[in-house]
Amino acid sequence: MRIVSVCGLLLFLPSFLSAQHDAQRNAVIALAKGDDEKFSREFLNPRNDAGLEETRMVHLLRLLRKDQVDEAMKWAKESLEAGLNPDRLMAGSGAELTKLRLHPKFGDLPGLETVATVIHGPMVGNVTDTSAGVWVRTRAAGEYGCALFEVDSGDVVVETTVKTTSGNDFTGVVELSGLKPATRYRGFVFEDKEGQGRFTFTTRPAAGSPTRAKVIFGGGAGFVPQYHQMWDTIASFEPDALLMLGDNVYIDDPEHVITQHYCYHRRQSEPKWRSLVSKTPVYSIYDDHDFGDNDVMAGPAIDKPAWKQPVVEVFRQNWVNPGYGGGKENPGCWYSFSIGDIDFFMLDGRYYRHRDSGSMLGEFQKAWLLDGLKKSKATFKAIVSPVPFTPGVKPGSRDTWDGYADERDEIFSLVEDKSIDGVFLVSADRHRTDLRTIEREEGPPFYEFMSSRLTNRHVHPVVETPGLIWGYNEKCSFGLMEFDTTAEIPQVVFRCIDMNGEEQHAFTFTAEMADR
Repeated sequence: MRIVSVCGLLLFLPSFLSAQHDAQRNAVIALAKGDDEKFSREFLNPRNDAGLEETRMVHLLRLLRKDQVDEAMKWAKESLEAGLNPDRLMAGSGAELTKLRLHPKFGDLPGLETVATVIHGPMVGNVTDTSAGVWVRTRAAGEYGCALFEVDSGDVVVETTVKTTSGNDFTGVVELSGLKPATRYRGFVFEDKEGQGRFTFTTRPAAGSPTRAKVIFGGGAGFVPQYHQMWDTIASFEPDALLMLGDNVYIDDPEHVITQHYCYHRRQSEPKWRSLVSKTPVYSIYDDHDFGDNDVMAGPAIDKPAWKQPVVEVFRQNWVNPGYGGGKENPGCWYSFSIGDIDFFMLDGRYYRHRDSGSMLGEFQKAWLLDGLKKSKATFKAIVSPVPFTPGVKPGSRDTWDGYADERDEIFSLVEDKSIDGVFLVSADRHRTDLRTIEREEGPPFYEFMSSRLTNRHVHPVVETPGLIWGYNEKCSFGLMEFDTTAEIPQVVFRCIDMNGEEQHAFTFTAEMADR
């Protein structure tokens, strides 16, 4: 047990905690709702600790929310002297921190001179055989230069700019094009501090070509400082892509942007996360705790509830995906991307979810998925969902595809009727890593690889269902898929890797096992 003093109060913090949602985030939700009693109760809660830095940051937000700016300045100075990352005071365009920055003595606070122009990111994503995107958050709105070099030759191949605005929470995406396939690049965005703003990536092999690739995936990434070594562990495998499959930051407050900013900014300020995403292409979708709240069903309407489109906009401001649904007329977060002859179909399981209609995807997204599967010529086709397909893995719940069984069967039946080879399933939501099969009346089973305990302290038991090959929940873990489509029989090895980098299970899945 640790004993710390914050705001003159003694907090008794246990060294091990079993629940998931941290008290600091809960206090910000209460702050956003103006519930002082709940704020005090959560702020003083000795459970679910996200770290002393977060406790300091939450108290600062409370002072600013109450317009106690002079007192907030004193607290900011004390917190910086005690080790608060000064980047936190410069992150984003939120009304609360803007009040602090407008104080005439803000510039005198210690440590601000160490804050680089690029304070979050760079985050690499949307990499193709000839292009890539690089996301950044800067300390202020502006237009910033970016240079890209070919590693082998050292030649500058792209010189461009990125514009960040307060309307986008000081974020922007550098669009890099005209690149060579299977080529290593490095670059920087306004490198005004040693090591800041740098990124590296390798473009994909030529579209449709046989390849070898390592893809890591998972969900359930709660903010738990003692588990942040996970980001270094993932980086050590040098994956070609990292799929973040929902419950990526645990917001649970779709109506208040202060909570959304708080949850994203603390993750993006974490050094191990920043290092990982600067050299690993990231692809993300959301699930209930990022989009709405627990098991949320938002309904079929495009603009109801009113928070749906703003939540997606904040999501867009914090990632660098190839696309976001069907544009303004059909908003959301679904898209596809490819690595050589491997196609990934990333699904939005929340925006249009409607129990009465029996649809998780909505008609537009479902048509997109079915059409994409029919047209795909890839050796392997991964259907990637934020929630599991396998029946019974969340007993008694209809939040998985069990609540949308007819739509699930429609997808499976299309694959079977059209003899679409190489299809397998990837999912998250359950706080463990499993490999399962779903038997069908005719033809081979569907294989499903699921993982959703990247950094969560909360654990789900392994549920025994027909088709369970293996399950693991002892430590935080992720799914690793090692593809080799250059082999005589193309294959992908499914591996369960724990946070220490140790393999717990492995299974070889071949293209022949998915022949229809």
